[in-house]
Amino acid sequence: MKIINLGLTAFLSIAAVSFSSELVAGTFDAGIPATWTCVGTCGTSGADGVVTIAPLGTSTAYGWVSTLNGVTGEVLPGITGPGSGAGSTNGSTLTSSLFSANAGDALQFNFNYVTSDGATFADYAWAKLLDSSNNQVAMLFTARTTDIAGGNSAPGFGMPANSSTLTPAFVSINPGGLVGPIWSPLGASSGTCYDVGCGYTGWIASDYSILAAGNYMLQFGVANWDDIAFDSGLAFDGLTVGGNPIEDNNVPEPNSLALLGLGIAGFGFIRRLKAPVTLS
Repeated sequence: MKIINLGLTAFLSIAAVSFSSELVAGTFDAGIPATWTCVGTCGTSGADGVVTIAPLGTSTAYGWVSTLNGVTGEVLPGITGPGSGAGSTNGSTLTSSLFSANAGDALQFNFNYVTSDGATFADYAWAKLLDSSNNQVAMLFTARTTDIAGGNSAPGFGMPANSSTLTPAFVSINPGGLVGPIWSPLGASSGTCYDVGCGYTGWIASDYSILAAGNYMLQFGVANWDDIAFDSGLAFDGLTVGGNPIEDNNVPEPNSLALLGLGIAGFGFIRRLKAPVTLS
């Protein structure tokens, strides 16, 4: 009986190690996960200026990307917009490590687009789902500066169609006040505003249904349009897939799987010990 209890305890312990990542709250409270990849300028913040904590109930921080000191080429190709000869210039991206998902799993998160730019300088942001080879699976959402009074900032104009469902479905910019939106990730642009269109969207919920089982990555990005002045940024939080947080260890490592296999094998060995012995 002691052997059986010890073996069962070992098996349950190994299983707990293998699947514990699904039980840990997936927020940016401890900073950006170590295995995620930032290109340009990324970070985490608590409530700051016009960007409050996401309406999730438990988080104390959110992740963000900013065009401040962005990298040339970190933009979406083929984006159209106002202005003669205008185009994307630089930006930043934050890409998660691989996570596993089943067909039909809900991929959910919240985002908030903030911009100090306006008029025809239509900065933009996005999130997209990538496969394990870095190929785009779905453009989840876009958000963009607009100088049209009451015009939509999410989804963004002149950009790829959204694959996710947004709540609210259409959002216009909230003016950032007389001095523009105050938010530290904008650097010197915080509290400034270039013409009509600067401001922030407030928190928007994104919901997408995974089409096929596999391993994926989630990428958030933001880019300048036409120039590199008057920066923009994107905040995000509450990242879950199938109701579980997207974090460092959503894809079990080979060592964990091997340990789990040993636990199952050990459990089978215990069953053999219990089997009756037949004497010939």
